[in-house]
Amino acid sequence: MPFKLRAKIFKHFVVFGLLATLNFIPFLSKAQALSTSKPQPNSAYLFVYFTGNDKSEEAIRFAISADGYHYRALNNNNPVIKSTGISATGGVRDPHILRGANGKTFYMVATDMVSANGWDSNRGMVLLKSTNLIQWTSSKINIPQAFPQFAGVNRVWAPQTIYDAKAGKYMVYFSMRAGNEPDKIYYAYANQDFTALETVPQQLFFNPSGGACIDGDIVQKDGQYHLFFKTENNGAGIKIAVSKELTSGYVLQDKYVQQTTDPVEGSGVFKLNDGTGYILMYDLYTKGRYQFTHTADLKTFKVIDGEISMNFHPRHGTVMPITTREAETLLQKWMPASDVVKTVQAQGLKPINIVLDTNTNKLYLPFLPGTNLKSVKLKFMQMPGISIKPSTAVDFTKGGVRLQVTIAGHKPVKYQLIAVKNHNPVLAGYYADPEILYAEKTHQFYIYPTSDGFTGWSGTYFKAFSSADLVNWKDEGVILDLAKNVSWAKRNAWAPCIIEKKINGAYKYFYYFCAAQKIGVAVADNPSGPFTDLGHPLIDKLLEGVSGGQQIDPDVFTDPQTGKSYLYWGNGYMAGAELNDDMVSLKPGTTTIMTPNNNFREGVYVFYRKGTYYFTWSEDDTRSENYQVHYGTATSPLGKINVPSANLVIAKNKAEGIYGTGHNSVLQIPGTDEWYLVYHRFNYPNGITMGEAAGYNREVCIDKMEFNADGSIIPVKPTHKGIMPVRVNANK
Repeated sequence: MPFKLRAKIFKHFVVFGLLATLNFIPFLSKAQALSTSKPQPNSAYLFVYFTGNDKSEEAIRFAISADGYHYRALNNNNPVIKSTGISATGGVRDPHILRGANGKTFYMVATDMVSANGWDSNRGMVLLKSTNLIQWTSSKINIPQAFPQFAGVNRVWAPQTIYDAKAGKYMVYFSMRAGNEPDKIYYAYANQDFTALETVPQQLFFNPSGGACIDGDIVQKDGQYHLFFKTENNGAGIKIAVSKELTSGYVLQDKYVQQTTDPVEGSGVFKLNDGTGYILMYDLYTKGRYQFTHTADLKTFKVIDGEISMNFHPRHGTVMPITTREAETLLQKWMPASDVVKTVQAQGLKPINIVLDTNTNKLYLPFLPGTNLKSVKLKFMQMPGISIKPSTAVDFTKGGVRLQVTIAGHKPVKYQLIAVKNHNPVLAGYYADPEILYAEKTHQFYIYPTSDGFTGWSGTYFKAFSSADLVNWKDEGVILDLAKNVSWAKRNAWAPCIIEKKINGAYKYFYYFCAAQKIGVAVADNPSGPFTDLGHPLIDKLLEGVSGGQQIDPDVFTDPQTGKSYLYWGNGYMAGAELNDDMVSLKPGTTTIMTPNNNFREGVYVFYRKGTYYFTWSEDDTRSENYQVHYGTATSPLGKINVPSANLVIAKNKAEGIYGTGHNSVLQIPGTDEWYLVYHRFNYPNGITMGEAAGYNREVCIDKMEFNADGSIIPVKPTHKGIMPVRVNANK
């Protein structure tokens, strides 16, 4: 975890956590001939969004979906319109798109803002217009300049557009603030060309409870207008006000409709094409992800996050239904064959580790151990105007498989698909900080990781995985959920460790974990839980003499020489203490500062071999490709750590594209001198391209660890191949 986290979370957080698995369903049936004499039914969806608080991320991006649940970024998730060409500030946020009343024209509005200039820095918006979703004309609107009576305005946020049938005009509504007054929602009418606002902004709605009122979104249903908006007073969240008139008379329905206790903003509602209701989505900006809910009546909402997938990280955006022809136009312009082929799914496939060699058009498909490659049914995200052959099951046992992707208007592209059975990563999905245990009770191996893939290390639950051979792993599910099982902290579930102890003839499992930069302990009778939290943190403050760092990354160790158990922890410093026999408290007077050198960062792990106590730890930063493991030795569990000049355990393998190798645990096969290093790395192959986000999109690997005759550790070379199955002789 990072050395220091910012205590202040910005209103708009950076980049959403990647979902661990893309679960696309067929996109659309084969495109049919469309008549131009009448409007065509909507059959797909266009998602417009921006991605974060960096200036390069404050731009309009597009994604597409068949069903409103499964989305794929267009243009490789790059902007479809350059912000510098349309905005006054050089960036745009919060884009909203609307189909015009004639069914053929599209209107888009966005906040003209660069967050780096401050949240009170913007004065206007951008208006855009298109007839084909590809080419857009644009205009910049500066509210104080256009309307001098609003000279004191310092925020103009999240504009949206709706057609006012009575006025025969397009109404733009947005939140606005002057000085330190609460934000209110205003509206004004655009001119006929949609290049300016031709009426003075009028107040549409304010928060009757006090505080700000932002991010308005109006949905018309059953002759009424439903205004979704965000409050920013006590209990901030999303509420609805309803009126029979578009521009007045809104009555507050005084309840929050978001289905989470996390902070939210940027609600967007769209109607499903199949008539099954509406989707309300909103930005969980401190989590870096969206939440999707379904509603039939705009009154009750059910979370459907498990049904949603996307290969990008959106921030405040909107979804608009589109026709098959419009979907074809977008796909032909902004989805290359290389993106289509990477939507492949198959039983046993690890989708986040697919590698496409664009020089040779070879697609390497990593399969889980034990997958039957004789008859593999490949599934692709089906899209209008796109065909993929073959469409039948394929046989990888005879070598590579030929595939052809044809996009209407483009030449066919041929690929060779190659099945790969590497064992790293060992867990399918994003996980980090792995702790490994061999349980005497079950004669199984277990990995206890941080659940990763959440922006800013914002995961809130822990899982466990079991295996009989270190290669084939079973997901045991969530074993501890901060929201449900821990009363003293609800955020940042990080870096657990565990130990098996036999107490009064029965096995007990003591699980030490981080939450909100504190260390807690939970206890269970079985290695896969259920675990019961102690009810308060075990460690929640810095030690005397330590001026910085965090109380994270615990490690628990039982000395085979004495049977005594010890707990170690620290980020920026390293501490150790003996545990009392209850295993849930520290023995007074034993806490020791043990920082081995100036390069120590975090992630200590302790093990014993042939009379020597080994201490491993991570150096650099988990966001860095140079994150790596080093070691030292001691003659006792709390003794001085001696650091040899050659002390590297593992570092990146640039030739293999393996980066960010760190935060390890160590496994000794019982009864042998056979050792394995369990560690995390950046996701392969995408992590190295993700910038700092690579530091929370990590995966777990295992490689063999060996020693020289003098007991020094031979540096471990990280591999994709991993290890072969290992079994323990339980009779020894």
